[in-house]
Amino acid sequence: MVSRLLAAAIFSLLTSSGALAASDAALDGARLNWAWALPFAGILVTIATGPLLFPRLWHHHYDKLSLAWAVATLTPIAALYGAPAAGAALVHAALGEYLSFIVLIFALYVVAGGILISGNLRGTPLVNTALLAFGTAIASVVGTTGAAMILIRPLLRANAHRPSNAHVVVFFIFLVCNIGGALSPLGDPPLFIGFLKGVSFFWTTQHLWAQTLLVSAALLVVFVVIDIGQARREPATGKAPPLALQVHGLINLLLIALIIAAILGSAFWRPGVTFDVYGTPLELQNLLRDAALVVIALLSLWLTPDEHRDANGFSFEPIREVAILFAAIFICIIPVMAMLQAGAAGPFAPLLSAVTMHNGEPHNVMYFWLTGMLSGFLDNAPTYLVFFGLAGGDAAELMTTMAPTLAAISMGAVYMGALTYIGNAPNFMVYAIAGERGVNMPGFFGYMAWSFVILIPIFIVLSLFGI
Repeated sequence: MVSRLLAAAIFSLLTSSGALAASDAALDGARLNWAWALPFAGILVTIATGPLLFPRLWHHHYDKLSLAWAVATLTPIAALYGAPAAGAALVHAALGEYLSFIVLIFALYVVAGGILISGNLRGTPLVNTALLAFGTAIASVVGTTGAAMILIRPLLRANAHRPSNAHVVVFFIFLVCNIGGALSPLGDPPLFIGFLKGVSFFWTTQHLWAQTLLVSAALLVVFVVIDIGQARREPATGKAPPLALQVHGLINLLLIALIIAAILGSAFWRPGVTFDVYGTPLELQNLLRDAALVVIALLSLWLTPDEHRDANGFSFEPIREVAILFAAIFICIIPVMAMLQAGAAGPFAPLLSAVTMHNGEPHNVMYFWLTGMLSGFLDNAPTYLVFFGLAGGDAAELMTTMAPTLAAISMGAVYMGALTYIGNAPNFMVYAIAGERGVNMPGFFGYMAWSFVILIPIFIVLSLFGI
């Protein structure tokens, strides 16, 4: 009933504007208007306000609310373009974009969840800073999802005794879930998309290491100041015992290596075999990669002792929530991405024209900010792809004569994925895990207050000196 009412209201807005003709065969972003973005805005507002304003309803029915917004997106498409066009759009979103995304996230979540770090870590400012720095360093090797899943539970256990610990998780999302993944295609999905488009594997390492070091160091300094201030206001605790750590489930380190190998293999091996599913091309190497990732996840579940996952507090609920919410986001974003891809002919023309200076040269600072701000709210992987294409889409040219532009796009997509809980998949996953563990995490807008106050000034400095 809710989804029918939503679809009817949005349908009336669309038809009253005369935006489309029912005979059109495909979603033409140049002919869409802003009303088509309402379901996407709706799912974002629902995610933002649900846990804060109606938590019981949200936790029991977030799947139904997500479905309602997805239906509200697809129903007008079916009504105005026809059911085949809506079906083709759904298949493309599900198989062409969402499937590989969620399979990789799922595999890293399961495998990393089998690695248990035990010992007597106590969340002092020194220990917390060391964990954040280590997570930032490994995020480009095992991916932001892998690094987050390995370290978030030890970090939560180390800080469980502290009355105020949400700020530790917030900085964990900034650094480990986002900025640390800027140095390789394995680190963050946008860079992996660039790799598949022809960007060299080590290009981001060579061109973004200085900026990533600058941003990471600045954030760690800010964190130390905040954490020391919080610790001084907390009740005094006894002297910490000598540090003793153990790592269990080491077989999962090998499985992470297999995940990396599967991803690299799908990029280098191109057999030229493609299957067409309702207008969406699916390449053989990508299908085999996704199948291999599922097998690796199952191997992890089989080879890891249950007590290791139990000690980690491992459950499938966080990945289930991420899978459902991002499924709705990938559907609701269909018309938004169509409007973005229409370029100067679409409703986003004023925004997109801002990335070109009067002399025709790319405006790299604007590439950084527009890619970044949209990445924070539209998910950074498809946003990177849009601006990569807007900059010409030629990887060879972007890596050489337009290297500053590609660097600006890459930094914007990766760094500013930290601006909201939905900018990058690990953000919401860490938020869900922390909430399960009793951490009083800020809501959607509360987190944005943290991110804007802390990150935006650093990004302004980066714009002045690093782009």
